[in-house]
Amino acid sequence: MEQTTIVIDGAHRIAEIDENFVCATLDWWPPEKCNYDQCPWGYASLINLNLASPLLAKAIKAFKTLRIRLGGSLQDQVIYDVGDLKTPCSEFKKTDDGLFGFSEGCLYMNRWDELNRFFNATGAIVTFGLNALYGRNKLSGNAWGGDWDHINTQDFMNYTVSKGYAIDSWEFGNELSGTGIGASVSVELYGKDLIVLKDVIKNVYKNSRTKPLVLAPGGFYEEKWYSDLLRISGPGVLDVMTHHIYNLGPGNDPELVNRILDPSYLSEISGTFENVKRTIQEHGPWAAAWVGEAGGAYNSGGRQVSETFINSFWYLDQFGMSAKQNTKVYCRQALVGGFYGLLEKETFVPNPDYYSALLWHRLMGKGVLGVQTNASEYLRVYVHCSKGRAGITILLINLSKHTTFTVGVSNGVKVILHADSMKRKSIWETIKSKFSWVGNKASDGYLNREEYHLSPKDGDLRSKIMLLNGKPLEPTATGDIPNLEPVRHSCKSPVYINPLSISFIVLPTFDAPACSS
Repeated sequence: MEQTTIVIDGAHRIAEIDENFVCATLDWWPPEKCNYDQCPWGYASLINLNLASPLLAKAIKAFKTLRIRLGGSLQDQVIYDVGDLKTPCSEFKKTDDGLFGFSEGCLYMNRWDELNRFFNATGAIVTFGLNALYGRNKLSGNAWGGDWDHINTQDFMNYTVSKGYAIDSWEFGNELSGTGIGASVSVELYGKDLIVLKDVIKNVYKNSRTKPLVLAPGGFYEEKWYSDLLRISGPGVLDVMTHHIYNLGPGNDPELVNRILDPSYLSEISGTFENVKRTIQEHGPWAAAWVGEAGGAYNSGGRQVSETFINSFWYLDQFGMSAKQNTKVYCRQALVGGFYGLLEKETFVPNPDYYSALLWHRLMGKGVLGVQTNASEYLRVYVHCSKGRAGITILLINLSKHTTFTVGVSNGVKVILHADSMKRKSIWETIKSKFSWVGNKASDGYLNREEYHLSPKDGDLRSKIMLLNGKPLEPTATGDIPNLEPVRHSCKSPVYINPLSISFIVLPTFDAPACSS
């Protein structure tokens, strides 16, 4: 048992996230996509996903507004079946000489119609990743040159607008920045083409009430390339800089589990979030930072890791860490597909990370608060203003295999919750009589705090069943997403967090002026 007190600065926001921070991706991979002799995609792509599944719809609707980013490795080989095409539009086929082992593919407009009806019905907020290689030619190595041909994109956008489909944002290219993955485009061409894309959007949407955002480059952060992109494209062209995170290594790496439970390893990537923030501040303060795609382990994720409880240590820590550096949105690869899908690909039954994302979305508000702690590095602590209500919400992640933490809370002036329950009565009475944080609503009912404790079924970190306050989270008999009910404790008692578990603690009466502004 280790006692610790966390000190929360409720007077200032250190960062702010988007109202819809949580985002998930849908990809283009056909069933033939395989890694390490496993083919974990099945029918999970934009082209063949079963949009008639009631559970899939309910899983998205549970967020009310879930951001969904449509894109991935094959997006720069997708032709839109609209307008005058120079070549026939046909489905992806396996081929040795294609990018990522596939030919060019086709998005048929009847499928685009089906997808948009589905997104509209489920409340999804859509980002679409555009083909940024269209019209270019392959040079040496993985480099591509020549001007981007915008006509197919323009025709596709015109069709989309004519049908009244709501697109929140258009993203230009996937992993073509810097050295690129599979293919690369120079920053000089990329910046010039972003200006063209911005003009296309202005033109197509000239009679629309809202104009979609422009996102780019959807690649791995390289300081010089990202800085140059902002400089070359110029003020007000790029609305959002997107970058990708796969910091756990390849999906077949035997070290995956050890990395997820190693606090110093998890912290290494924080420098990337800081650097992206600094690059934007210095070279393009008109833009925001998003993580456009993050699967933890690359090549479809880690089997019996990415879809189990243990992955939520990495996932929620990423949320907390990126939010502190002013990352506005965080897109998880994938909603469905691979081993890292939030939902099972055949049944759409949620995996543990789905519930982690849903709790974050419902509890963690836009305002990010500073927090100091004297706890060991195995206790990760993140604090936000609560979402849609007064007070704050604390996310606690206990990576220790053996230590239970008792956590006290202070606002820097006074201790709000004591870690030591023996002292609590006299101190509690003192606080109650002396301080205003309780307000006039100090009836016992109102002072209850809410706790959401997450743990794996049977203590097995590789379980696909997550427990909330000891109860398994599974779809109900009627096929609905279960209610996420907290346990309530009086504000007088300390917070306990067990080894290898995760907790969200809602303190409705914590006085945080930064949250009311």
